[in-house]
Amino acid sequence: MEKHSLKEEIESRRTFAIISHPDAGKTTMTEKLLYFGGAIRDAGTVKGKKTGKYATSDWMAIEKQRGISVTSSVMQFDYNDVRINILDTPGHQDFSEDTYRTLMAVDSAVMIIDSAKGIEEQTLKLFKVCRMRGIPIFTFINKLDRQGRTPLELLAELEEVLGIESYPMNWPIGMGKEFYGIYDRYHKRVEQFRVEDQERFLELDETGDIIGDYPIKETSLYQQVLEEVLLLDEAGNEFSEEKIQSGKLTPVFFGSALTNFGVQTFLESYLDFAPAPQPRQSIDGPVEPATEQFSGFIFKIQANMNPAHRDRIAFLRICSGQFERGMNVTLARTEKPIKLSQSTQFLADDRSTVNSAVSGDIIGLYDTGTYQIGDTLFAGKQKIQYERLPQFTPELFVRVTPKNVMKQKSYHKGIQQLVQEGAIQLYRTFRTEDYILGAVGQLQFEVFEHRMKNEYNSDVIMESMGTKIARWIENDKIDESLSSSRSMLVKDRYDNPLFLFENEFALRWFQDKNPAIKLSNPMDDHE
Repeated sequence: MEKHSLKEEIESRRTFAIISHPDAGKTTMTEKLLYFGGAIRDAGTVKGKKTGKYATSDWMAIEKQRGISVTSSVMQFDYNDVRINILDTPGHQDFSEDTYRTLMAVDSAVMIIDSAKGIEEQTLKLFKVCRMRGIPIFTFINKLDRQGRTPLELLAELEEVLGIESYPMNWPIGMGKEFYGIYDRYHKRVEQFRVEDQERFLELDETGDIIGDYPIKETSLYQQVLEEVLLLDEAGNEFSEEKIQSGKLTPVFFGSALTNFGVQTFLESYLDFAPAPQPRQSIDGPVEPATEQFSGFIFKIQANMNPAHRDRIAFLRICSGQFERGMNVTLARTEKPIKLSQSTQFLADDRSTVNSAVSGDIIGLYDTGTYQIGDTLFAGKQKIQYERLPQFTPELFVRVTPKNVMKQKSYHKGIQQLVQEGAIQLYRTFRTEDYILGAVGQLQFEVFEHRMKNEYNSDVIMESMGTKIARWIENDKIDESLSSSRSMLVKDRYDNPLFLFENEFALRWFQDKNPAIKLSNPMDDHE
C-alpha cells in the first residue's frame, strides 16, 4: 500500500452482515446503502416487479421470481474514506446455514426489524448467533412510513425477547400517514420526512427544542416526542461505546428504507461505532488482522454467478495481512501451494478484478473445484488453520435421479457443484450408490431443482423420504445387515458411514439393540 500503512488500511475497513426475517426490508436497505456509497445510480427495489427492476443484490433467477434472497450476496463500496463490505444474507429460515457461515466472516451485524411485526422467529435465531459470537449489533426499525407498533413497545420487546440493552439513537415523530420524521438524539437535530432538502435537517437548542419557527413544532406528535425523549434521557439506558463493541447494547435507529429516509443518518452513525476488522480464532489462538502474514478462510462457494461462463467463485474473508493478485499461498487442508492469479471484488452482479486487498475485505477466487467451505489459505511457512465453520444436520431427505439418463454428465456435474456450495448435503446408499439429498428446509430442494434445470440443463426426479434423524457411526467396522427401512445405512460425501433413522423411537430402539455401536452428531456445533 503506497498511500497508507497496512494498519491504517485495515482500520478503514468495516465488514457487516444484514440480518432479518424475510420481507422486513433487508435487501431494500442494502440497495439504499449502495446508493449512498455511489455504487449504484438507481436503486431498484424488490417490490418493483412490474417495472422489471430487481434488487441489485438478488441476481439469481429464482430470487427474482420469488422476491427473496436465497444466497448471501457480497457488495463493496467506499463512503467517507471507509471501505464497506456488506454481506446481504438470506432471510428465509431454509437458508439459515448459509447465513450462519456468513456471520462467521463479519465484524458486526445490522438487524432490520419491521415496525409492524417486531421481533420475528428468524431474526431471533440469527440474533442468538451474533450474541454467541459477541458480534456488535446495530438495529434499524424499518417501515415507519406505514402504521406499526409504538416505539416504546418495540423497544421493550427488543430488550425482553433478545435480552440486550438498547439505546435509541433517534426517535420517530409519528408513523404511517402522520410520519413527520425523526428526532435525532445522537446528532442533536430533527430530520424531516418528505420536505425540501434545505429544510430536511433542523438544529436543536440546548433545551432540545428546534431552533426557529417551523410547522412541525406546532404538531401534538412533536410535543409528545419531546416528552418521550425526556423520559428516555431520564429512565433509559446510558449510551456506552464499550457495550456496543461487546454486543451487550444495540444502538437503535428508526426510518424507512423504501423511501430512503433515515438510511444515511444510520450509515454515518454506524461508521462512527462499528468495529474495524477483529482478530480471528485459529486452532493455535487468535490471529491479529495487522499481522503481516496473509491468511483468510473460505466461507461460501457459489456456482454460476455468471451463467454465460459457468464459473464458480469461492468467497474469501481476509483475516490478516495483505492480498496481492498473483501471490502464492498454501491451502491448509491439503498443504498444497496455489497461485491466486484470478481474483475479483463485487458489486452484486458487477465484478472487477482486484489487485490488492487487506484484512476485513471479502474477495472472490475463481474455483475449479479446489476449495471447500471452511478452507484456510495462508502465505509463508508458518501454518495458520482457522476454526471449523458450523454445519447443520439435515432433517429433510429426498432420493434424486436424472429424468433423462442420457444426460448423466451434466447431472453429476450439477450435483457435485451445488453440494460443494454447502446448501444441500449428498449421501449415497451402501450397495446401490443411489443419491440421497439432505437439507435443512424444503425450499432448498426447490432451489436445487430449479438450478439443475436452468444452470445445468438437467431435469431431476425427486422422491420425498420425509424427515430423518442423521447419526454418524464412530466404529471402524459396520455391519451392513443392520440397514433397514427404519434405520437406513448410507455414507456421506467423504465416505463416512451414518444411519438415517425414521424417528426418535427408531433411534432409541437401535441404540438399545446395538449398544456397541457408537453414534454421534458432529455437525451440530452451532447451537
